[in-house]
Amino acid sequence: MSETKSLYDRLGGREAMGAAVDEFYRRMLADDRVSAFFSDVEMSKQKAKQRAFLSMAFGGPAKYTGKMMSDGHRHLLDRGLNDTHVDVVIEHLGETLRFLGAGEDDVKEAAAIAESVRDDVLCRKQPSTA
Repeated sequence: MSETKSLYDRLGGREAMGAAVDEFYRRMLADDRVSAFFSDVEMSKQKAKQRAFLSMAFGGPAKYTGKMMSDGHRHLLDRGLNDTHVDVVIEHLGETLRFLGAGEDDVKEAAAIAESVRDDVLCRKQPSTA
């Protein structure tokens, strides 16, 4: 019985996550639609957090220990963070993965994972009362 590889493994594992994060932030910082959100960010720390998050989200071995999505992004709402900016993130993630040779099915899976945290990033999820 063969086991289906995780998105993390299909994309190339640890090395690929590093290359993807570097390319992703190169694109984000060059994009006037979103670059201002990073003006006060220590990028080496940000990249390390993003590598761990993507590794975990894509089924890899890394354990993300950062803030909850809503807590990590709440301060950006005051600076105008909205759905358009999340769309740009998903756009650059897809472009980055294509640039690094990912197939369209993997790009779509990564976009779906990114889409799944949209409401958390924009602090729209209400805590469960159950």
